[in-house]
Amino acid sequence: MNWKDFSKLIKFRLTFLVVFSASITFLMGSRAGGQDINWLNWAKLIIGGFLVTGAANSFNEIIEKDLDKLMKRTMDRPIPSGHLTTGQALILGLLMALGGTYLLGSLNLGTGLLSVFSILFYAFAYTPLKRITPIAVFVGAIPGALPPLIGYVAGYGKVDEIALIVFAIQFVWQFPHFWSIAWVLDDDYKLAGFRLLPTGKRDLGSAIFTFAATLLLVPVSLLPNFYHHAADWVGYVSIGSSLVFLYLALVLLIRRDIVSARRLMFASFFYLPVVQLIFLFGFKGK
Repeated sequence: MNWKDFSKLIKFRLTFLVVFSASITFLMGSRAGGQDINWLNWAKLIIGGFLVTGAANSFNEIIEKDLDKLMKRTMDRPIPSGHLTTGQALILGLLMALGGTYLLGSLNLGTGLLSVFSILFYAFAYTPLKRITPIAVFVGAIPGALPPLIGYVAGYGKVDEIALIVFAIQFVWQFPHFWSIAWVLDDDYKLAGFRLLPTGKRDLGSAIFTFAATLLLVPVSLLPNFYHHAADWVGYVSIGSSLVFLYLALVLLIRRDIVSARRLMFASFFYLPVVQLIFLFGFKGK
């Protein structure tokens, strides 16, 4: 197995985004606790988060190996392409899960427990539900929103109001993010029987759900300012970013085409890191 196969097994780009979110909120948690940043712990979080996320993605691909063969987007992954056996992937996944959980657990108990929960919930709740009901997106949004919570708890030591805010922002963001992806890839997803759009197809109902979730993100993105944890300018940037995001969701609602969904999808990749970074830079603490 080469690096290309390994990166596909762990879904490297997704894993990178997850670790990025956690690393940002770790710095916030450290500042909230009024302590100097422990860069060794920051490194543990990054490595541990990378391993835990890679493990969850590996288990996901093991479970869906036969379905991945059916989709153009995933048929070249290491297991369906025959570059890696299920047993080899399982061993790698278990080693990453154990190593990552150990590192995160060494930071504090809460971080370790949250990491175990994220693996189990993603691999064994969200993954099987994808072929059963569109509610799978809601279920998947829970472990998907845990990285910033895990990062904050790793830095601060416990869950508080700020931890819930960073969780809420990432939780709501995932709906327009995943639904725009599902809109673009709906034909491919249907080959494997996945039901990820709210109504199960590209229609007005799915577009309305996507727009509504993006609209909800506008006030949610302002929670750091509402609770006085961020500088005023953070709110201005957040509202500006959210309105641009909302405009693209409105375009999808009006046109209901793949081009509009793809634009919303790409915007979602930029939206989250921008909002998280400005919260960090304008963070006022507790």
